[in-house]
Amino acid sequence: MTAPLTPPPPPHDHSTHQGWQTPPPHGHDAGGYGQDGPGMKAEVREAAVITVAVALGGALLGLLWWWLAPRVPLVGDVVDGNWVVYLKDTEGEQAVGVDGTFTLLALAFGLVSAVAVFALRRRGGVPLVVALGVGGLLGSLLAWRLGVWLGPAQDVIAHAKQAGKGVTFSAPMKLGAKGALLAWPLAGLVVHLGLTALFGPRDPEPGYADGAYQGPAGV
Repeated sequence: MTAPLTPPPPPHDHSTHQGWQTPPPHGHDAGGYGQDGPGMKAEVREAAVITVAVALGGALLGLLWWWLAPRVPLVGDVVDGNWVVYLKDTEGEQAVGVDGTFTLLALAFGLVSAVAVFALRRRGGVPLVVALGVGGLLGSLLAWRLGVWLGPAQDVIAHAKQAGKGVTFSAPMKLGAKGALLAWPLAGLVVHLGLTALFGPRDPEPGYADGAYQGPAGV
């Protein structure tokens, strides 16, 4: 006698035992671009453009600094046949005002540049933040050198001789506190990070995709 043939067991249905469904990789779609923005190459290109645009804003900052900053009065005199230059007002605070004017303007430029960059690219990203900081620093350097170039002559002795003995003339533009150069990039970074934290897009909660909860299959 032969043993009865035993029918093969039914195929195992994995659908009833499937655990939590794995959501698709976050931030990617079929086109190779993430939901959080274009690819890294595109972000770097955007960052380069933003760096140049922000840095060029330093020309306007330099013009405003040269126009609004107070002038430091000097006076020339001849002592023992040699020209010497003195501060006309030894207790004046014009030199402090020159640094203060640059700092306040730089803070304003940092605020405006951060708001503009956030409005154009709300999702942010590391390249964008770096571009904002580097552009602000380059813009501050450009503004400083431009203001010095537009201001009175650097050779105060020659200027005193040209003005004449005892005649008041303006000192060259000078940034005494070099830390003011960091006001623009620091203000831009702080404001941009604050805007991103308050108004930036939020990542979806884990377990949700396209508004539907990915629970156990068959439920």
